[in-house]
Amino acid sequence: MGMSVGGKKGVYAGINITPYIDILLVLLIIFMVAAPLKQHDHPVKVPQPASSAPQQQPKSDSIIVEMDIDHTVRLNQQVVTLQELETTLREVFQRRAAKNLFIRGDGGLPYGDIFVLLDIAKRSGVSDIALLKKSTDMADAAPPARR
Repeated sequence: MGMSVGGKKGVYAGINITPYIDILLVLLIIFMVAAPLKQHDHPVKVPQPASSAPQQQPKSDSIIVEMDIDHTVRLNQQVVTLQELETTLREVFQRRAAKNLFIRGDGGLPYGDIFVLLDIAKRSGVSDIALLKKSTDMADAAPPARR
């Protein structure tokens, strides 16, 4: 199979790739079994600014979307639902030249909840998004327990 002798052509010395395919299939099975065992739940922490540097507050004409720990969404201190948020942001940013948005979320929220706000903002036509640290009385609370 790898080598034929005789005939008019003479000796054929080709590479037998059957063992390589066998090894490849074994490795494929090993990785397919091992991949679901890997942990994909990594907590994301935003770096904290230095305490000596004062945190700058956004301008008064800025658009700020906030999400509290109870998943209450506020657009410039007015409570809105996630369905209303996209249409409202789209209307606001159609009239504005500067398409900047600030998102402020509670530190105890999973990153996925804030990512929903990021996705809504991108679909609404926002070009620049900044994440702000939420300054509350509970800022010194312990971080959430890891799974």
